[in-house]
Amino acid sequence: MADSVLEALDLRRTFNPGTVNVVRALQGVDLDLEPGAFVIVLGTNGSGKSTLLNAVAGTFPVDEGSIRIGGTNVTRWPEHRRASLIGRVFQNPFTGTAPRLTVAENLALSMRRGHVGGLGRALPVGRLREIRDRVSELGMGLEDRLNTQIGQLSGGQRQALTLLMATIVRPELLLLDEHTAALDPRSAEQVLRITQQVVSRDRLTTLMVTHAMPQATRFGDRVIMMHRGRIAIEFSGTRKRSLRVDDLLDRFDQLRAAELLDESAAGMLRRAYV
Repeated sequence: MADSVLEALDLRRTFNPGTVNVVRALQGVDLDLEPGAFVIVLGTNGSGKSTLLNAVAGTFPVDEGSIRIGGTNVTRWPEHRRASLIGRVFQNPFTGTAPRLTVAENLALSMRRGHVGGLGRALPVGRLREIRDRVSELGMGLEDRLNTQIGQLSGGQRQALTLLMATIVRPELLLLDEHTAALDPRSAEQVLRITQQVVSRDRLTTLMVTHAMPQATRFGDRVIMMHRGRIAIEFSGTRKRSLRVDDLLDRFDQLRAAELLDESAAGMLRRAYV
């Protein structure tokens, strides 16, 4: 689609090909995100959800397929070049920030995304006032700690600031990589509240990976469930709005049951030819 923010076609990625440890992490994934879409990617370990996010971010190249962001073919772009189009928040709260720089300095660097050069004169009075206003919107009192080294903050505080850094210059696409998985429940809830606030207010096109089924039912306008490197099921529209955790559990059980049946049938065929 011409107006898609993200268009991924037939993505394939195999790790350790030709060995006993071969992993077919992506097996023909198609994904399209229209402007303002908030899509949740759900799956168990090894389902391919994180591989999909890394492929979109350019962390590694895909073996086959194409990726377009904002209408631009970025399939062969390295990760650092795609960063001009993408805001990303990682699972680890200590990834994506410079721990020895202050809160204000980290945010000032983020505001220069896509510009050549270092920090320079990035903190004039007007810029500092803008940073204070944006940090105050988090509702965590961090606007009074702008001169604190970001490495001295708690995981939840740091993750909230990382989210702000990823979006302070509006990205074409926001990637959230299980960004609350390493936080305690209270901090996770704070960061999720801020996530919903920022994504809704700025109508950010967002791809959020999670393994938490309650998050999949609460957030986003679409849920895609991955299994063995493929998109197995998708919920959107009224199906998404009425989605419950029990519905997701039932679908996971169905996938596992179908997989067991397939393995059983394959075993019978093997025995028939022995």
